[in-house]
Amino acid sequence: METFFATCPRGLEAQLAGELGAAGASRTEAVPGGVGFAGSWETCYRANLWSRIATRILWRVAHGPYRREEDIYRLAHDVPWHAHFSVRRTLRVYMTAIRSPLKSIDFITLRIKDAVCDRFRVETGERPSVDTAEPNVRIHAFLTDSEATLYLDTSGEPLYKRGHKYASVEAPLKENLAAGILQLAGWQPGSPLLDPMCGSGTFLLEAALMAHDIAPGLARKFGFFRLGNFDAALWQKLLTEAEGRKKPVVPQPIFGSDVSQDQVERARQNLAAAGMHECVRLECADMLLRTAPAPEGVLVANPPYGVRLEEAERLAAFYPKLGDALKQRFAGWRCYFISADPQLPKLIGLKATKRTPLFNGALECRLLEYRIIAGTMRRQKPSG
Repeated sequence: METFFATCPRGLEAQLAGELGAAGASRTEAVPGGVGFAGSWETCYRANLWSRIATRILWRVAHGPYRREEDIYRLAHDVPWHAHFSVRRTLRVYMTAIRSPLKSIDFITLRIKDAVCDRFRVETGERPSVDTAEPNVRIHAFLTDSEATLYLDTSGEPLYKRGHKYASVEAPLKENLAAGILQLAGWQPGSPLLDPMCGSGTFLLEAALMAHDIAPGLARKFGFFRLGNFDAALWQKLLTEAEGRKKPVVPQPIFGSDVSQDQVERARQNLAAAGMHECVRLECADMLLRTAPAPEGVLVANPPYGVRLEEAERLAAFYPKLGDALKQRFAGWRCYFISADPQLPKLIGLKATKRTPLFNGALECRLLEYRIIAGTMRRQKPSG
């Protein structure tokens, strides 16, 4: 059994722990921003292939106490890096520190790189090269106030990069956060789903992949391909298994719309790149005017939020209209909005039945749940 750590958007740790358990993980332990677990290399491969929530799967290769920079150097130098990857691979060291008493994180990062290269030179007579842009191998170091842990990244590119060629869009929602929101919303494949502000279509594509039981990592490569212990036969077995689970692509009750025709086209391109364009119904429509596509279902959206003053003023007028549209045309629906804007729940005029803290990158957000019932859900002002 090996020891791993899976990172994820903060707020989705419980969902990630469930996925890892399904992949065969044991001794799962959730902490803010990820889940530690034990498992075999098959568990690691499965987690990379099937997790919709994880950002990276990291393999722990060293752990120990430290007081000075040289303690961390020795910890890194003791790792048999030459057994884990070839000297021909390029590398980069990534550093995360919480309450570390050491003065320079950049200097510690440099010392870990030196330790790796020095150990290679002792063992092989050569040093690997550093590539800060697109390294073959990623080494992650994590420091607390007294302990250091070193990991090898088994994922490579972040797992939210599913391997499809997406049409670019400004400030996209990461795929793993979108998948996590669908899970938090309790959406189940086969039931109606609507994103009325679909942008590039991230919610729609994640839902389509879920509906057809398509592994999110099926179209991409991974960091463990470049590790010395890569088991190609085991990986091929898991790929064959995943291919066998795929369901034929058929139309689904998944609906998307946007007020911008350009955004609708971007969403269409992204769905087409994944082979999912036939199963999602797209249209250009204003959220404030469109009707519900079914008597009940789940609505998810990442609405705009104000940064500049004029945007804030525009949204102050938009949010009450959004509440009216939901009340008038979406009775029977459960509606979920992820927003970093504290004004949305104040101005939408509906009472949130649940507020879940989430992070979109470094941005603290709330996932707001509104259960729309016939009649009004507006807060009533006390009479008199």
